[in-house]
Amino acid sequence: MDYVNGPGRNHLFVPGPVNIPDQVIRAMSRNNEDYRSPAVPALTKTLLQDVKKIFNTTSGTPFLFPTTGTGAWESALTNTLSPGDRIVSFLIGQFSLLWIDQQQRLNFNVDVVESEWGQGANLDVLAAKLADDKAHTIKAICIVHNETATGVTNNLATVRKILDHYQHPALLLVDGVSSICALDFRMDDWGVDVALTGSQKALSLPTGIGIVCASPRAIEASKSAKSVRVFFDWKDYLKFYKLGTYWPYTPSIQLLYGLRAALDLLFEEGLDNVIIRHNRLATATRLAVEAWGLKNCTQKEEWHSDTVTAVVVPAYIDSSEIVRRAWKRYNLSLGLGLNKVAGKVFRIGHLGNLNELQLLGCLGGVEMVLKDVGYPVKLGSGVAAAAAYLQNTTPLIPSRV
Repeated sequence: MDYVNGPGRNHLFVPGPVNIPDQVIRAMSRNNEDYRSPAVPALTKTLLQDVKKIFNTTSGTPFLFPTTGTGAWESALTNTLSPGDRIVSFLIGQFSLLWIDQQQRLNFNVDVVESEWGQGANLDVLAAKLADDKAHTIKAICIVHNETATGVTNNLATVRKILDHYQHPALLLVDGVSSICALDFRMDDWGVDVALTGSQKALSLPTGIGIVCASPRAIEASKSAKSVRVFFDWKDYLKFYKLGTYWPYTPSIQLLYGLRAALDLLFEEGLDNVIIRHNRLATATRLAVEAWGLKNCTQKEEWHSDTVTAVVVPAYIDSSEIVRRAWKRYNLSLGLGLNKVAGKVFRIGHLGNLNELQLLGCLGGVEMVLKDVGYPVKLGSGVAAAAAYLQNTTPLIPSRV
């Protein structure tokens, strides 16, 4: 059947892809250009300089691949490691599971550390493995900063402290797909060797750019890594960087202009303010969940994500029905529960170009859906809890002070 648009705008509250700002849409509404003309390399040069700021690095080398986060994963792995290399990788949800699957299919020796879904990475196990690895057989630590399936955020500063404590040379590879530009991320301070994100998350762009940033140590490792790579090879990019043309193959012109507009919006707001805003919206969402009498899938406050909240429903409710009904009746898009938490949780994404009143609209919609599926929620309870918090914490818009 053909799907007919409902009136008004779709309320997009999945944890990515996210809402695209009007300024970005306008920037992308343009014809194709010759990417070998002087204009596109000049644009690319500023993008590469400014992309480093979202990773909080001065020494990293960024790469903009026409791909998704999955392609960025592959680039991070194949440029720094050789088949058979031992990796310690943390399984805490669906996206860490998928990255581990990729690692195994690329023929790395993956030492999987699994936690219950809703918990963070078991860093005690990491410490024990590093302590035992006197011969330094572990070549890399792979960790998802923010596990989107369960709303769990891992503490990367602690991972770095553990590596430093044991003076272990393993590379630190981080999936920041749903964290970078929304959560505090410090590539240089935390000694991250490869960090990556995708354009469709907190950058608030369409899907299509996988952004990878490599430390000097990672660039050095790439010179001897024996994994086969072609499309994702850093060497090809570095050659064209030296030539000043930047692109070994055709980029998406429209996405590049969109990225320019997205970065300008982030810098105008201020990255620190962006991170505070995400925390404010996430806190309001968690207060709403508590007011509804429901539980957060994330088991400890220290793991709470500021980009997505996974809400556990009672056993008599199928969370997939909540997601279906929200879309069919209220034009509200929520995230499904995935894999081990399918049918048990629904997810509210609160990342990207998003404000307080948009969030309150989402929470009001969730309350109506909960009522529809037979959960005895008091209408307005979660909205009231969130609104009370937001009314006391939302600052004036800086440009309107």
